[in-house]
Amino acid sequence: MVDTLASLTKAVTSATGTSPSASSGVTAKAVTDGATLAKNFDTFLTLLTTQLKNQNPLEPLDSNQFTQQLVQFAGVEQQMKMNTQLTSLISIEQASQSTAAMAYLGSTATVDGSTTALTGGKASWTFSADKPASATINISDSTGNLAYSGAFSLNAGQQNFAWDGRGNNGTKWPDGNYKMAISAKDASGNPVAVSTEVSGRVDGVNLQASPPTLSIGGANFTVDKIKRVVRAGL
Repeated sequence: MVDTLASLTKAVTSATGTSPSASSGVTAKAVTDGATLAKNFDTFLTLLTTQLKNQNPLEPLDSNQFTQQLVQFAGVEQQMKMNTQLTSLISIEQASQSTAAMAYLGSTATVDGSTTALTGGKASWTFSADKPASATINISDSTGNLAYSGAFSLNAGQQNFAWDGRGNNGTKWPDGNYKMAISAKDASGNPVAVSTEVSGRVDGVNLQASPPTLSIGGANFTVDKIKRVVRAGL
């Protein structure tokens, strides 16, 4: 048996340039170092073949362990390939999202939202009510100060609301971002859902965000929030 082990050690060292003891950590290293997986796998196969050639016929080696290690190597290799492919797919998707976002620059987009910009004494919102209702519309500045409040009768469906930037006392508010809040009730006093939209020019794209965001009226929106787009010059 001693002669067999000596022959095995000599054969493996000659074939791989390392001793069997140096190869004992091959499996762990393959998991943590993808760059050497193929080399370690070849070393493992060489070790397996050499051991099988030099085994003692009266004391054969347990082949189950070799089979299990072989399966583990194959599984790790496939997982690493899958991870590499997923990384490539993510990079492609991110590049695609950036390209799509850049295409909106300069366009006028309508998005779900309640904040829009007051520019030159003009600000507008679009909202939709499920059914006719009586509503209170409040408009606040970026710090939460109430700029305007009024009671209105809403029709069912989509409608527009324009604000001239003046408060209830006639004071003209400065340009900036303003948020609309609508509280509506039907004839029976039951709450009525009202969804708001804002339209504005896409004047910036943040490609560092994931996914990229569009700057519309001073607020940032992801592409999936866009409902309508009008190209510049149309």
